[in-house]
Order: sequence, then structure tokens, then C-alpha cells
Amino acid sequence: MALKWYVVHTYSGHENKARLALLERIKQESMDTEFGQVLIPTESVLEMVKGQRRTTTRKFYPGYMFVQMALNERTYHLVKNTARVTGFLGGTTPTPVNEKDIAQINSQMSEGANKPKPRVSFEEGENVRVINGPFA
Repeated sequence: MALKWYVVHTYSGHENKARLALLERIKQESMDTEFGQVLIPTESVLEMVKGQRRTTTRKFYPGYMFVQMALNERTYHLVKNTARVTGFLGGTTPTPVNEKDIAQINSQMSEGANKPKPRVSFEEGENVRVINGPFA
């Protein structure tokens, strides 16, 4: 039985709770063989808060999670009837996500964990004040 990746729409901001609820339902129904991973793509972001550097995590796709599963009637309804899940991307006939896309998302996640991106962005021609470092 080949497991494929599907995009599942959740309540925005409740992705982790939806993931835990789905994993719990899979365990309760003992359908472990028909499901693989449940992935919420995140990256580390470096931001300045009150002069302090803080690393936070940001979701690539807020309101979505990726579920590796064998799609059939039972698995479809198990996911669809999970708390905080609104449905599949694609409605009643969801199309699987390409494996290359999932591999690319995984590599983006590992890069973000190694070196966090700065959250501050500047436009060309914008005035900035240097408060520390060699140019202060």
C-alpha cells in the first residue's frame, strides 16, 4: 500500500492541535499502517524584540498541514472528521502532492533550523540608524 502526501486544511493557528488530534484518532482507530508522517512546515526566524534578539518559529503555510496516508473511504473520513480540520485541499477528490515538493519543503526546514532568517527587511533608499557594530 503506497502512502502519498495530501494537503489538509486546518483552523489557522491550530495546526499543532489538529496534528495531535489526528495522531490520537489514528492511534484510537489502530490505522497506523495506513498513515505515515503528519508534517507542519516551519522555519526559525530571528527577530528583535525590545532590543533583544529572539528566535521564533514561523509556519510556511499557516492553516495547512501535510499528511502522508493511503487514501480510501475510511482514512478520508477519519481525517475529515478530526477536530480542527476543515477538509482536504481539493475537496472530495484530493490530489497527492509531488514527492519532490515534500523533499524541497524538508530541505527548507532543515536550512531554517541551521541558520535562522532575519525578520527585519529593508527597502532600498530607506533611512536606517546603526546603533552598534563597527559602523556605529
